[in-house]
Amino acid sequence: MKHVNALVASATLVAASLSGMAYADDAVSFGTNWLAQAEHGGYYQAVADGTYKKYGLDVTIRQGGPQAPNGQLLIAGQIDFYMGGMATIDDVKQGIPGITVASIFQKDPQVLLAHPDAPFTDIASLATASKLIMGKDSFFSGYWPWMKASFPGFKDEMYEPYTFNPAPFIADDKSVQQGYLTSEPYEIEKQTGWAPKVFLLADFGYDPYSTTIETRQEIVDKNPDLVQRFVDASIIGWYNYLYGDNKAANDLIKKDNPEMTDGQIAFSIAKMKEYGILVSGDATDKGIGCMTDARWTDFYGKMVKAGVYEDGIDISKAYTTKFVCKGVGMDLVK
Repeated sequence: MKHVNALVASATLVAASLSGMAYADDAVSFGTNWLAQAEHGGYYQAVADGTYKKYGLDVTIRQGGPQAPNGQLLIAGQIDFYMGGMATIDDVKQGIPGITVASIFQKDPQVLLAHPDAPFTDIASLATASKLIMGKDSFFSGYWPWMKASFPGFKDEMYEPYTFNPAPFIADDKSVQQGYLTSEPYEIEKQTGWAPKVFLLADFGYDPYSTTIETRQEIVDKNPDLVQRFVDASIIGWYNYLYGDNKAANDLIKKDNPEMTDGQIAFSIAKMKEYGILVSGDATDKGIGCMTDARWTDFYGKMVKAGVYEDGIDISKAYTTKFVCKGVGMDLVK
């Protein structure tokens, strides 16, 4: 009898062990595109408040930065998801199996900045600036080709490389500098005491999806449930970050990036809300993360016209909309 009881006890332990294994959280690695900041807040929120765990995920956030090639690590199979843009169009052209499954930002936060007294009123008027200070990626394959194709008067001679130092812009009151809505305006005002004019390119027709969630095609094909859970939990994390208690998430951000300040975080959150970076357009009634075929097709067409992409790329392979636009998390808005 003792022997039978021992066998029963042993079987119970094995069953419990197997049961625990069956319900173990799926380990997921997510690479961001830069050092930790409020623009990554929803992901940190989902870690901090247990949303990822609720969805059966054990998520590790791998912070981006100058020496962190997270985009390449995704394709190499070293991480599972990556915070990207619309570069999966290039992936299709090059035969790389990257695919976009959600767009957290409805508006790209890229801005052009001018002095407060400069006579500029919109993007077209910036053609009379003394110079346009921007990064080389923007100049060669970003919004600069679009600006030249969309508005008269812009010339390559206006270009001056951006070195992430605002001094040349501050010194020339007729110059224009690129920036990120949530970053450079804050730093410039801190240094000078005046707030620059801000022109959000997305509000003038330059409308790529931004801060997307990318993964590999094989993950979408073999484990769509994992993709859906990561997308849903990330979206809920973003709603909680924007509209709930985000202190724990901000503490994690500052732990990963000790140079981040509470002032910068508060400014970034306020601007993301003010300009509808996450909640605008299709996301207003379909939820954060929403993407549409029409938007992808329209942007691709604009960039073909601008000479950035060649015609004939099958962009349907660059993304899928099956994981988004379901209203997930909208009930959390207060």
